[in-house]
Amino acid sequence: MKIIYSIILFICLSISAKAGNENFPVGARSSAMGNASVSLSDVWSAQHNQAGLGFLHSPSAGVYYENRFMLKELSVKGGVLAIPVKGGAFGLCISNFGYSLYSENKYSLSFAKAFGDKFSMGIAMDYLTTKISEGYGKKGVFAAEIGLQAKPIKGLNIGAHVYNPTRTKLLTYNNERIPTIIRLGADYTFSEKVTIALESEKDIAQKAIFKAGIEYRAVKEFYLRAGISTNPTLSSFGFGINLKNFKLDLSANYHQTLGFSPQLGLTYNFNKAEKTENKKTTN
Repeated sequence: MKIIYSIILFICLSISAKAGNENFPVGARSSAMGNASVSLSDVWSAQHNQAGLGFLHSPSAGVYYENRFMLKELSVKGGVLAIPVKGGAFGLCISNFGYSLYSENKYSLSFAKAFGDKFSMGIAMDYLTTKISEGYGKKGVFAAEIGLQAKPIKGLNIGAHVYNPTRTKLLTYNNERIPTIIRLGADYTFSEKVTIALESEKDIAQKAIFKAGIEYRAVKEFYLRAGISTNPTLSSFGFGINLKNFKLDLSANYHQTLGFSPQLGLTYNFNKAEKTENKKTTN
């Protein structure tokens, strides 16, 4: 059975055409929108783009689970915490991919600072571990992230983010390095009901990925979302429910060969009062 699981894992990683420690996205809201999240500002910015934490005004926490391709051995789990302080905001993110025979973990501490209400910058220091059982052992390395967000006009948010700009080396053998990933995107809120997000992602060693997502506020407490992404082609959908300080997000994406990957996210805002201008970004 262990051999079968290992083969399944190898096939799925090969199809995604990515190296290890690829910085898996977490957060069911962004998953439903095709993971076009580099310009969004909420507690999940601790993973997607740390600059978004600079626009938060109250502490928040969240947990996330993805049953990738309906195989628990390929599951992605994550937790985030954002704490605004005088002069900026701190973020903490922990994520895990895999199972007992193979797993990747990320432990990230970030800080973001907003310069007025139009621009924010964030940085993160990550500790990444890869574990392979059956005597192969465990390897850990440090990596960094940097992100920017800007709000040039009302309703328009622009984001840019670089994961591992220093091209940290994972192994000396074959010069294996942690992926360096560059993302650029924007979202625009046409009204209180509709937000559209677009994003381009480029691993410097892989083909570019294009993402698009839409969020529709059907009623005050209920959101509908959908999205698409390329390389590989994925379609996604989901919904969100606001219950006072709690927010529940459910989503799923579909791969034409491997099938469905359902996601669940739950966030808690320790102080419900947020500035009106940020209301749409914290749902």
